[in-house]
Amino acid sequence: MAATPATLAEQEPTQPTKIPLYEASTQFKHWRFSVDELVRTRASMNEAAVDAIRATFEADEPGSSANIAFLNWEEEQLLVKLYMSKISQLCGHFRFPDEVEATAISYLKRFYLKNTVMDWHPKNVMLTTLFLAAKTTNNPISLEAFTTHIPKTSPSDVLDLEFLVAQSLEFEFAVWHAHRALWGIVLDIQSLPPAAAQTEDPPPSQLYDAALAHIRESRLTDAELIYTPSQIALAAASLVAPDLAARWSHSKLSASGSGTPPAALDATVEAIKSMIVNFGHPPNVNDVRDIDRRLKICKNPEKVVGSKAYLAKKAEEERKAEEKRNKKAVESQNAMANGDPFEELGHKKEALVDYDDDDDD
Repeated sequence: MAATPATLAEQEPTQPTKIPLYEASTQFKHWRFSVDELVRTRASMNEAAVDAIRATFEADEPGSSANIAFLNWEEEQLLVKLYMSKISQLCGHFRFPDEVEATAISYLKRFYLKNTVMDWHPKNVMLTTLFLAAKTTNNPISLEAFTTHIPKTSPSDVLDLEFLVAQSLEFEFAVWHAHRALWGIVLDIQSLPPAAAQTEDPPPSQLYDAALAHIRESRLTDAELIYTPSQIALAAASLVAPDLAARWSHSKLSASGSGTPPAALDATVEAIKSMIVNFGHPPNVNDVRDIDRRLKICKNPEKVVGSKAYLAKKAEEERKAEEKRNKKAVESQNAMANGDPFEELGHKKEALVDYDDDDDD
């Protein structure tokens, strides 16, 4: 029986839905949050750190934590934000491109979604994220050249934390940045037809430079942890030329047929613009200085070299390592005594020549 058109249509394999490159990235899958999720993550991590550090103080000297003013999560973020701004200064000193600066700041933000400043001070973590970002963006610099140009910094300050930073990033080093999206938007805007009203659009170079300044400000906010790079780039362009940016975004929505209402996109853009304007600047140095002063008192004593808690932890780690070495040595000795050192690996010895020849029967 001949197949009907309907039957043939059913037999044709359906084409898989094409996923945008950004949505296939680790950044989209693992490093995007809502505002509430960020607050909960930081607050719970801070609470857990305070409980653990308080217990360490009490184990060393009962009652010693009673008068310690531990940092809250907002104060931790303020300190981290100051060192984000230091990355920009160092990138200017080393003449690193925007890619290195943006990547290092992203690494620093991500690190402190998994760690607390009461365990790891942002200064050395910041230096490590910058050194790591220079390598992952293919702008490497030797460790000696890097550390000799930074006062009171030794190679160990960077190397000691490099694996911890990479581990906290889950070894996901690729970062999608808004400044790259901005370049694409500015190129595409030039193909727009002239506005009907008598408004003069800024030249592309002027639009790009001014919007790029706003993107650099956005790096000091949580924007990249909440919104996509293209949304941030559009908001930065809108801060410079709101009518032009709206005209371009609405034309794209019409052409794509995505079904996203222009009002929804406009609301997102306005939220990002508000975030950049209100929070895209370094914190007050005096406020951060007070936080840093308190951090010296409430820092995890297990991380303070020479403290009782630090020495006790090192001794415990060495004890466990020694036990592991001894256990391995005993297992190796037993295997040798049994005449088969590979027995513990589950390897079965086989004869090189098979003397059992069935043809002899």
